[in-house]
Amino acid sequence: MTWLWYIIGVAILVIPFAAMVLLPIQRSKPVLTVYFLLFVVFMYGPMVAMAVLSLQGTTGSMTLPAKELFSFHWYSELNSSMSVMVAVREGIGKSLWLSLIVAVITAVLSLTLGMAFRRQFRGSGALFYAILLSLMTPGLLLSLGLSFLLYYVGIQKGEGALGYVPIIGVQAVWALPFGFLVMMSIFNRYDSRAEEAARDLGASNLTTFREVTLPLIWTGVFGAGLFGFTLALNEFERTFLVSGTINTLPLQLYIITTASVLRPYVYSLGVVTILLSFLLIALFLVVSGVTGRKKSRAVEEDGGGIDTPSMTPAAASGD
Repeated sequence: MTWLWYIIGVAILVIPFAAMVLLPIQRSKPVLTVYFLLFVVFMYGPMVAMAVLSLQGTTGSMTLPAKELFSFHWYSELNSSMSVMVAVREGIGKSLWLSLIVAVITAVLSLTLGMAFRRQFRGSGALFYAILLSLMTPGLLLSLGLSFLLYYVGIQKGEGALGYVPIIGVQAVWALPFGFLVMMSIFNRYDSRAEEAARDLGASNLTTFREVTLPLIWTGVFGAGLFGFTLALNEFERTFLVSGTINTLPLQLYIITTASVLRPYVYSLGVVTILLSFLLIALFLVVSGVTGRKKSRAVEEDGGGIDTPSMTPAAASGD
């Protein structure tokens, strides 16, 4: 059966390219539409199945078909006093706080790096690829190397407040390239003439940054922080070997799936996590929309306040 899966994989790759190259545009659209719908089903089908299974009753199981649908029993289990649920809630709290810290670190570092890369400097090329290196480094190798370093330095993993530092470090290293790329895209279309105008009017560098630069790039900074938050919230492999006794939500889910009997509350917990991610995306869209409207309103007000001198008859006649 292995060869059948290879054929299916090759067909999935070849069909869209063949449709674009061999068929006219009008005839290739239905093929690409079907391909896109299959891709959507592949991406979101598991989420839908998980949502359906989370709505089972007390006799629900981990597989389809679902039993006693449209019950919130397993969601109520998330608030129970069982030791497993208590550990899950503690993991959620730790993950949220860690994610907020990583979000702030990612936003600040991405902003400063983006400001630095607005101009060429010695070693900028090497630094650029060094920042992106964590995208290509396997997460387990990164956490393994940091774990060895902590061992030789003599720092105990997962003890006290210092136990959170390695977790924050590996998660920030993973999230930083994404935030950095966001800020690079923002500054690539950034018009620096607004800053020059502010300096010509006597504004200091700090005032220019606070009153001109930051409001214009605020959406990108927020997006970089959002990347840091979501990546840290779902991070497992880079946290696994440096967390010690500190269990974040992904680590707690790993413990549940390997050391206990699975019940549908796992699905309800997954749905809650997905809804949180969608909420963050909606928040980003709202912030982007509000910022865009403020910019448009400011441009309209500036344009409306400019008086265009009318041409007098004398000027028109050249006298």
